[in-house]
Amino acid sequence: MHTFYDAGHNRHDPGQLPQANSPDNDLSLEVPRRATVLYEAIKAAAFGPIIAPGDFGIEPIGDVHDYGMLNLLQHGYRLWQEEKTSLPLIPHTYSVRPQSNRIPRSLWGMVGYYCFDSSTPILAHTWDVAYWSAQTAVSAAALAYAGSQKVTYALCRPPGHHAASNMYGGYCYLNNAAITANWLVQQGQRVAIVDVDYHHGNGTQEIFYGRSDVLYCSLHADPFNEYPFFWGHGDEYGDGPGRSYNFNYPLPRHTDEALYLRTLDEALSKVRLFVPDILVISLGLDIIAGDPAGSFQLTVDTLPKIGARIGAFNLPMVIIQEGGYNIPALGEQIVAFFNGLLGK
Repeated sequence: MHTFYDAGHNRHDPGQLPQANSPDNDLSLEVPRRATVLYEAIKAAAFGPIIAPGDFGIEPIGDVHDYGMLNLLQHGYRLWQEEKTSLPLIPHTYSVRPQSNRIPRSLWGMVGYYCFDSSTPILAHTWDVAYWSAQTAVSAAALAYAGSQKVTYALCRPPGHHAASNMYGGYCYLNNAAITANWLVQQGQRVAIVDVDYHHGNGTQEIFYGRSDVLYCSLHADPFNEYPFFWGHGDEYGDGPGRSYNFNYPLPRHTDEALYLRTLDEALSKVRLFVPDILVISLGLDIIAGDPAGSFQLTVDTLPKIGARIGAFNLPMVIIQEGGYNIPALGEQIVAFFNGLLGK
């Protein structure tokens, strides 16, 4: 297995920013140490080479995301600094869509139009780090597609599955999984995305909701109770040509291993019927008990079972890192998952 990792991710650090949705005013969970711990564990486990990503340019990103949003992410902080402030760029007023589709000229208005929550600030190096996170994912996909490595791991930070075509939020700026899947489709591949993060990948769903060339299956906490709240229900099956190519499996709080694995088996049965050429896995380690962002009752021993079920497809696959915030446990967790996936 080859791992792709951009060591420059630590330039983006929202970790000292209080979260508006936290009753205790907790600081952001999305910190550089997350990825560093995962990198150190992968290196110590000697799964294979760890490689810096190549640069596939802006095109794969722009094929998925609105260029107005990309322009804001790329230049918003500089424009904000011209107003002589050291504060992060976070919206205070949000667009209520679909009632409003007129993009404001004001910087504050643009941020409120494209950003859907308060946990995803634009900082000095946000664009560069998000850009290279996306390149990490596409680099991993290119190697898996070439056939020289059946399994590749994109150790992405920041994560991506909450970023929609023209909205960012949930710690996510660019949708690494969607950019990867779309790039693979352009290479003639039939792609299935399986999302096992604790939270629903609302951005990935939105991007492919009207398409039949990418299957999206997501297991996640019920949005009636958990973020992102407004997407991820079981009756969201896709639209138009995408009808029956989107499958959500909302799960109750305190879901145990038996229920989770039974639901995963059901989701994977949809993948088999789709007959993909390649898999893209949005891997969230926040499904394990003790994670500050989750409430499932899975243990680290569940991860090899999840990995083995996915590995049984014996297809080329790209594993893309999403969530996981219990930093002391992340190393053990990622090794457990790959031990199952790789049959170790």
